[in-house]
Amino acid sequence: MAAEEANIQNKVLRHVVLFGFKPSTTPGDIASVERAFAALPSKIDAILDFEWGTDVSVEGKAQGYTHCFFVTFRDEAGRAVYLPHPDHQAFGRVLRPHLDKALVLDYWTER
Repeated sequence: MAAEEANIQNKVLRHVVLFGFKPSTTPGDIASVERAFAALPSKIDAILDFEWGTDVSVEGKAQGYTHCFFVTFRDEAGRAVYLPHPDHQAFGRVLRPHLDKALVLDYWTER
């Protein structure tokens, strides 16, 4: 039982977000979205960790998604704070005019 409890304590909740942008979106628009998303960890204490990058796959299977963001929370309560948070909502207003499509997946980490 102790090993199982330790494993549960080591798990974190990952919020994975993929974005594809409208063809009319400029590199400057995309840079604004990147900066706005990357600023959220300094504004929302519930974010445990944050990382992001752009597609560099050679497989050609990105289906129009160019950006991947990982937002990590300790638990569901942290995600519950993040989603309606005013700074997250403000980020959405920066993003929406440029967003063609998004894919969101949340998962508990496994080792």
